[in-house]
Amino acid sequence: MRKLIAFDDDTLDKLTQLARDRMGTFQELADEAFADLLKKHGIPIDHKDALRKSAGLSKTALSKAAAPKKSKTGKAPA
Repeated sequence: MRKLIAFDDDTLDKLTQLARDRMGTFQELADEAFADLLKKHGIPIDHKDALRKSAGLSKTALSKAAAPKKSKTGKAPA
């Protein structure tokens, strides 16, 4: 779906140049910006994020669960 967004000339020039510098497109910049905005406000970006959120798991919790646990002596179990 297409939507029209207005930018002042200076901002549009800077965004266009940034896209060129990164060897990407203006659309890729927009996708990245909107994904970051949704993430900032806790809105799932895709189905994986939505499932994690509905299960109450964060990416940090998943990585901690996968890491080996240490005993009180500070050594990993054998």
